[in-house]
Amino acid sequence: MPELPEVETMCRGLVGVVGRRIVAATLPRSRVRPLSVRPAGAVLVRRLAGRTIAGVHRRGKRVVIEVAEAVSWPREWLVIEPRMTGQMLVVDPPTEEHVRLVVQLAGGAVHRFLFWDRRGLGTIRLLDDRGLEAACGAAKLGPDGLVVTGDDLATRLGRSRRAVKAALLDQQVVAGIGNIYASEILHRVAIHPRTTCRRIRRDDWEQIAAATRRVLAEAVALEGSSIGDETYRTADSRPGRAQKRHRVYDREGKPCRRCRTPIERIVLAQRATFFCPNCQAR
Repeated sequence: MPELPEVETMCRGLVGVVGRRIVAATLPRSRVRPLSVRPAGAVLVRRLAGRTIAGVHRRGKRVVIEVAEAVSWPREWLVIEPRMTGQMLVVDPPTEEHVRLVVQLAGGAVHRFLFWDRRGLGTIRLLDDRGLEAACGAAKLGPDGLVVTGDDLATRLGRSRRAVKAALLDQQVVAGIGNIYASEILHRVAIHPRTTCRRIRRDDWEQIAAATRRVLAEAVALEGSSIGDETYRTADSRPGRAQKRHRVYDREGKPCRRCRTPIERIVLAQRATFFCPNCQAR
């Protein structure tokens, strides 16, 4: 579930680890579904030990932790993709059995950070510069959702036959948008989610891009959306607040905040999609 606002909030919650030396890293053993980890666990933890965290960045929906040079290893990047239920935490986890990575730090108020993932769908990668480019570079990810422009969207989608809601989920088109915020963005611009991309005018792409930047920035300011069982939490285990501002997502049958028409739910590209049939008429 974590999308750009949630992952950006995770990264900001890790700001206190920058400049700190890694004492040790561990991949706790558990009977639950194992994560995809590369390189192999023993190699990964050995290459992290003794190094310094030079920065915490975000690439789309991925947390990217820059690991500074050590005597035997050049700069590398610890890339963590939370996917459905992953969290970055600096406090005790909800459950011990779902802790996937623990990084112990020297000195400072924050003595460790960890990656917790209940469903085990996330991934952990330690990459060199070339690997980072392959995993998160321009060939893999489109422009970031916080800075995407109308020209970016029109160029990538203007001739597409795809439904606009499904197209906005394509990370090669724009990085960071997921199911929640795609529905919210299209409600802001009054476009039906089934609208074919090639029917959207260039001026409307400008409006979609502006709404994308605005919706995502507002959600970042509110530290993301904690929906359902509130699995997503901030790094210090607080729920996000953006869900309180949702206009359509997960509001089936409730009145549209703009026109009071009941919100409808459809399935589009195998994903639940919410919209107002009045404001977003086809």
